[in-house]
Amino acid sequence: MPFINEVLEHNQRMGGSTPPMRQSRFQFDLDKVMQSLRSRITGQGAALDAIAASLALTKAELGDPRKPLAVMLLMGPTGVGKTETVRLLAEAIHGRADALCRIDMNTLAQEHYAASLTGAPPGYVGSKEGNTLFDREAIEGSFGKPGIVLFDELEKASEPVIRALMNIFDNGQLRLSSGTSTLDFRNSLIFMTSNVGAQSLWAWQQRQQSGWRRWLPEALRARQEQKHQQLALEKAFAPEFLNRIDQQLIYRRLGDDQIMILVELALQRLNNRLARHQVQLVAQPQLKSWLGKQGFDRRYGARAMARSFRQHLEPEVARALLQTPDRPPGCMLLADLDAQHRVRLTLKGPDD
Repeated sequence: MPFINEVLEHNQRMGGSTPPMRQSRFQFDLDKVMQSLRSRITGQGAALDAIAASLALTKAELGDPRKPLAVMLLMGPTGVGKTETVRLLAEAIHGRADALCRIDMNTLAQEHYAASLTGAPPGYVGSKEGNTLFDREAIEGSFGKPGIVLFDELEKASEPVIRALMNIFDNGQLRLSSGTSTLDFRNSLIFMTSNVGAQSLWAWQQRQQSGWRRWLPEALRARQEQKHQQLALEKAFAPEFLNRIDQQLIYRRLGDDQIMILVELALQRLNNRLARHQVQLVAQPQLKSWLGKQGFDRRYGARAMARSFRQHLEPEVARALLQTPDRPPGCMLLADLDAQHRVRLTLKGPDD
């Protein structure tokens, strides 16, 4: 993207003078961005390390200026944090979790919907308007901040959509069908998510739990899982498409050791919502342990924990708020279990 500083440096070189040394044009703090991601995405250390390395390349401006800043495919089962990673990255860089261009590939599963990416071609209704699903501002970003693009559930996209993505990865630009406008992705971090191979991998993992295979070293099982997912990926996408992706990151299923971390993260999200009511929720250890047992499912990851909170805790919190409309600001809700394993809430005033 021809930002003004790059133009000035080019003119100085052409004039025979050496341009002054300058810092990276990107204003985000890499350490703070990664701290935010690591505090809220659990069990995915290897994937987050790869994202940190890619952001370092972006911050140092070492990428090919003719292509997007980065193209990353996040693979893994549902509920492990793939989409959440991109949202948190947008929040850390732009201050808002929705400061990204998200395209749900499930809506582009049929070929005749592919035109919604590039707009209607000439001669068709709407061709002159140049309407497209893409958010130009979110894609192009600014001089100090990269744009962020998310293609969710990539495996559900039709073949014409995949070909359009290949053009973006190659040239960093997408010409709209109207012929009057071009979308520029050369200042964009592009992420794609995919569940491809997750179901067959789960079945394979279940088979590994029986017989002598359960005694295999963890490192060997991890390499076998990676090979299994790679084969599924190569079966779903053409080699020329996969060859244009900078990094393929594998998100692993969450294990028993992440249960309490998931509970704490869910409590943190609930307290963030309660902040507008000027109320803080404090859960007792017994309740946390019970919610963890009710809400953990390796197949569905963090989404199962969110359902547990919606079913067992959040309705009781809502009733407590509705029953105390005149409560003073700064109240505290103490949450525990009663003898029948039902959630019990006690409202404490700021002076109690």
